[in-house]
Amino acid sequence: MSATVLSTKKLLPNQKKTIHDSGIALVEYNAITIAFLNTIKADNPIKNAIITSQNTVKALIKNKIVIQNCYCVGKKTKDLLEKNNYQVKEVANYGKELAEIVAQKYKEENFTFFCGNIRSEEIPKALKENNINFEEIVVYKTTLQPKKFNQQFEGVLFFSPSAVQSFMMENKQENGTAFCIGMSTAEEAKKHTKNIIIANTPSIESVLEQVIKNLI
Repeated sequence: MSATVLSTKKLLPNQKKTIHDSGIALVEYNAITIAFLNTIKADNPIKNAIITSQNTVKALIKNKIVIQNCYCVGKKTKDLLEKNNYQVKEVANYGKELAEIVAQKYKEENFTFFCGNIRSEEIPKALKENNINFEEIVVYKTTLQPKKFNQQFEGVLFFSPSAVQSFMMENKQENGTAFCIGMSTAEEAKKHTKNIIIANTPSIESVLEQVIKNLI
């Protein structure tokens, strides 16, 4: 009997095909919704911006925010920035790594940290500890969408800490594995389960690789 996994984010057709071709059954829903803010109050242009997600990039594009130097988390965030003619000065896989780079190389600079209304303390905490001047601006709103499932899954796929929070409001993850896109998502999952596997790189494709590797 094949395993069944739940994705807390609706996947693209090619991503679904990857799961289906492996023989694993897939259930999916959006555990969170994202709404971009229409009026972002920011100096234009921004000299140095810290950007941790593709949602942030989309909000900046929507508001036509001009940025000289982008410091970002994740290859896909970098790709989306460059596709829209933003200059990426530094990129790291995780927020903690990016904060370390900023602290080591750009301590004298001022930064604007663009984020959602629900965000990790990782970057602000590191900037404060290193006495780096920054302004925080919320550019999108995350809303939790809890949903009760009456079955247990061999694996649940999580792509953000807020998705973990949303799922766990109505469900328990007792026996299955939590497949997490990154460290901050895994930290949230640890509050609810010990069975955690973290993707090698922070991408949906890497999460799917771990699912197939561990459940077939």
